[in-house]
Amino acid sequence: MDNVQTRLAIALSIIWIAGTAFIPVCVAQTGDIAVAVNQKNPIDHLSTQEVRKIFAGEKRSWSAGSPIKLFVRAPGSRERVVLLKLLGMSETEYKRYWTAAVFRGDAQSEPVALFSNGMQKEAIGVYPGAVALVNAQDVKSGMKMVRVDGHMPGEAGYPFN
Repeated sequence: MDNVQTRLAIALSIIWIAGTAFIPVCVAQTGDIAVAVNQKNPIDHLSTQEVRKIFAGEKRSWSAGSPIKLFVRAPGSRERVVLLKLLGMSETEYKRYWTAAVFRGDAQSEPVALFSNGMQKEAIGVYPGAVALVNAQDVKSGMKMVRVDGHMPGEAGYPFN
């Protein structure tokens, strides 16, 4: 009888651990994706079309003239999925798009792909012209959320969720 109780206790513990381990991932994937810039960037609002042009590399400088530095999340992240949806591309099309832009001389390189929220925070804090799509819950000091189409993440009508 002790063997059965021990196995049951182990099984229930594993189920509990597995269940709680995935809660933060599910919660993190439900929030809006913010357009985040360096906190010193004077930009405080953009249109969806402007965001698309920025992440397509068509707009290369901010209104004050400082160069835009694109940071994107690595393939498989929720931020990357939102980016691809914004651009209307698959991952393969996105890679081809940037390879062609570099080949034509329209871009020096494709955007820097970052593998973690911490890397995004550091990059945005270091580069004055930085911009990235970031889970709104992960916007930290050194980063500033930008209104898109007049809405902030979490408000009705915000386009990136």
